[in-house]
Amino acid sequence: MATAAWNIEKRPDDRVRTGKQYPSKILYYVLMIVLSCFFFYPMIWLVLSSFRTNREIFTTPFGLPNTIAWQNWADAWNVGNMSIYAKNSVIVTSITIVGILLFASLAAFAFSKLKFTGSKALMLMFVFGLFMPLQSFFIAQSYIFERLHLKDSYMGLILPYIGIGLPLAIFLLKAYLDSVPKELMEAARIDGCSNFVLFAKIIFPLLIPSMATVGIFSALNTWNELLLAMLYIQNDELKTIPVGLLAFSSRYTTDYKLLFSALSIITIPMIVLYVFFHRYIVAGLTEGALK
Repeated sequence: MATAAWNIEKRPDDRVRTGKQYPSKILYYVLMIVLSCFFFYPMIWLVLSSFRTNREIFTTPFGLPNTIAWQNWADAWNVGNMSIYAKNSVIVTSITIVGILLFASLAAFAFSKLKFTGSKALMLMFVFGLFMPLQSFFIAQSYIFERLHLKDSYMGLILPYIGIGLPLAIFLLKAYLDSVPKELMEAARIDGCSNFVLFAKIIFPLLIPSMATVGIFSALNTWNELLLAMLYIQNDELKTIPVGLLAFSSRYTTDYKLLFSALSIITIPMIVLYVFFHRYIVAGLTEGALK
């Protein structure tokens, strides 16, 4: 009876507390909507500008286009040779992602679950790679690639992209594997699993959410990278999309309607990719947060 009476007396307070939460929730959602519009507006402006003429872009930059000129997108695709650049970007990005996920998952497994001499020092070197700017080593890298005849080839981009993406990938995957109970590993070893079987049958499936996060980050970075692609690739048949966009600008003039159309064409797929996989990104970043 005392418990029931306590619950009855408690219910009004719960309703009051719940009622007080509604204004804060409404304020929270309104604030998030305003921030989302603020950050997404440049993308909306870019797409709208891609349907305008060059004259409209300068006379009414913040207005709606008078007509939806889909021909701008077709001209940008054909005039700018975007089909060739898109093919090259897809090839380089795909192979880079596969390489990063393969090597990073193996390295994370070794650093987290296998004990060997120098593991901490080697891991520290990878962590140090997170803080090294690209400009600090690309001159030496360019000299090495010149001697190895790797310039003007896909491998001239894939190898440095994999090297740049590995430190963050290993760091994230290792953080998750550190939270995996050691009893799971011990039980597998008792059943006679070798390191290879342990990785293939147990570790790799557990890493899939974190690998989705790493894969999307790597895809975005590789797809948008400009400096190395501009330095190492001079053959028009091997150039990627960021370098190809320079064709819409010359020393004295820029065709803005075609430039904005090309930017829209290459940006929208990355946004769609993020929208479909954003839950995996969040899950992958938080998997190893708690042990």
